[in-house]
Amino acid sequence: MHAFPPGTTATPIAIAVPPSLRLPAIEESFPRRLHPYWPRLQERTRAWLLEMRLMPADKVAEYADGLCYTDLMAGYYLGAPEEVLQAIADYSAWFFVWDDRHDRDIVHGRPVAWRLLRDRLHTALDAPADHLHHEDTLVAGFADSVRRLYAFLPGSWNARFARHFHAVIDAYDREFHNRLHGTVPGVEEYLALRRLTFAHWIWTDLLEPSAGRRFPQRVRKHPAYRRAALLSQEFAAWYNDLCSLPKEIAGDEVHNLGISLITHEGLTLEEAIAEVRRRVEECVTEFLAAEQDALRFAAALDDGTPSGRELSDAVRAAVGNMRNWFSSVYWFHHESGRYMVDSWDDRATPPYVNNEAAGEK
Repeated sequence: MHAFPPGTTATPIAIAVPPSLRLPAIEESFPRRLHPYWPRLQERTRAWLLEMRLMPADKVAEYADGLCYTDLMAGYYLGAPEEVLQAIADYSAWFFVWDDRHDRDIVHGRPVAWRLLRDRLHTALDAPADHLHHEDTLVAGFADSVRRLYAFLPGSWNARFARHFHAVIDAYDREFHNRLHGTVPGVEEYLALRRLTFAHWIWTDLLEPSAGRRFPQRVRKHPAYRRAALLSQEFAAWYNDLCSLPKEIAGDEVHNLGISLITHEGLTLEEAIAEVRRRVEECVTEFLAAEQDALRFAAALDDGTPSGRELSDAVRAAVGNMRNWFSSVYWFHHESGRYMVDSWDDRATPPYVNNEAAGEK
């Protein structure tokens, strides 16, 4: 079992994956690759976190590389131009910091701070250039990363991205209220909410600037393309649930497929883990078939014209990156300090978060 270390070289090292989390199909059939820009990506995102003051300097120095946020993106968006991958990686790092702020606002009972942040993010999403120097560093960092993402494709892509992320912010707000009141959503309700909080369509949207073009609706809405994209994201969300279940139980979380199964389906912890794992493995199997359908669809887009060939190549690259998402997500969960709960002094308090001050403004 080989993955990549948290340093700045891409030399494979052995990673011990716990038997309950090991997926031989991923290890054997989804080889992991990293974008060649990765070492500089890691350095520049670390510098960006400091510049934007999104994490305290001591926590950036101690934890940023080990959290492996850039590794996750460098293993996904292969073929992306360097400036596109950098913007995506910075945005992804921001997303994790935002997720931590959301968690700390809940833990410390700060609904007013959360509502203020929620409203500011909605506003900054529609006019990022107006919020680059916002007093809340999380808003300023969001504005900076979104402004850069908006520079790559036409306004129609930007509007779609904004529409999708407005829905993500609203879903985070629903999660805030669920956790505040100890409400565990039912399984189907949870699955629908998870597609938003995991930002399924955001990561899928970002396949387009990575491929260098906006995809027309006939591509994005085509059943073959959409199913392959959805399966890649469902795998990621559910595998995350499988790996983070101990962390989330320790932190009194209510949003995890396993927790919903225990609460609403009457499963034991062991049965819930087995059911989540079954769904994860099913995603892998179903993707292998969906991938072939999506590749046939991509090939059919080549109508012999230059534009047809270009679109076909771009869609084929996007489908290839959907495949890359499986291995990148899998190894990320076993490399990143974000999931190493057993090594934390307090299993409910991640050591990389600014536990006291976050969200106080």
